[in-house]
Amino acid sequence: MALAALASLLLPAAAQSASIRFATLAPEGSTWMNIMTEFNAELKEKTGGQLEFKMYPGGVQGDDRDVVKKMQIGELQAAGLTGVGLGMIAPSVRILDSPWLFHNAHELEAIHEQFDPEFSRDFEKGGYVLLGWTDLGFVYVFSQNPIERPADFRAQKMWMWEGDPIAQAAYQALGVDPVPLSVIDVMASLETGLINAVYGPPLGVVALQWFTQAKYIYSEPLAYSSGAVVMRKKTFDALPQAQQKALLSLGRKYFARLNGMTRRENGQALRSLESQGLKMSSKPSIADVALYDKLGHQARLSLIGKLYTADLLKRVESSLAKLRGKRIRRAHR
Repeated sequence: MALAALASLLLPAAAQSASIRFATLAPEGSTWMNIMTEFNAELKEKTGGQLEFKMYPGGVQGDDRDVVKKMQIGELQAAGLTGVGLGMIAPSVRILDSPWLFHNAHELEAIHEQFDPEFSRDFEKGGYVLLGWTDLGFVYVFSQNPIERPADFRAQKMWMWEGDPIAQAAYQALGVDPVPLSVIDVMASLETGLINAVYGPPLGVVALQWFTQAKYIYSEPLAYSSGAVVMRKKTFDALPQAQQKALLSLGRKYFARLNGMTRRENGQALRSLESQGLKMSSKPSIADVALYDKLGHQARLSLIGKLYTADLLKRVESSLAKLRGKRIRRAHR
């Protein structure tokens, strides 16, 4: 007993070493996982090997809903989540995924600059610490049949991520009756014909191979897809202060870099898919764009009290109106 006690005093660093179990839908080899691997390597270096992520990519721990439930019971300690998972933790942040809200990345950056302190507090109230945003990009519809106008959506067997109120609001605005499925079931459902249209950022659609079952891309995005890496606050608070600072500083460094890469590579992915034979629809008419703006506002109003407050929606939309008064152009790629 005495020897064991002496050993524990002589080897304090070993007692403090920690491995953070981290899960994500992002596949191994994707841009997201490559950046996460670099983050992990520098984290291990800066903490003298005392802190690192044990990573579970590619949905091996389930989709966002499964992963959040596992974090809640402590089976996982951190995750890279899409908006669906983030909404389970801090519903207010789903306003960033609202249908037809953003016209370009400049608008998103401006809203982040203004509202991120508020969103970070909401994550902490939900029991999590925001390590950084990992935005996924503009969400396009990929289909087996052509879509040229808003009314064409109603003729498709549209997939909807099961339990996602944002997608539900968008489809309700369009008059579409979607097929709700887990992300994990999408590929098989495309192959069997249960669905014939899906949505996602180009990089995500490529990584998940959904594009192999599509022939057309609709040129007007449904929304901007926000993601983030979050960590259980209980786990974070138990770490030494130096390790907490390392996680936060490296998160800012690597995820800012990731977001820049994601925007560029999403554009490249769209062009690559077109070169492989997927046909991009023509740009929507001025009347259709105006309709999307109207439908988007209606959809966002329907989510008041479910995800966010009327006050938050008013402040976000007012900020965007001011930006657009400065003539920031509508541009997605």
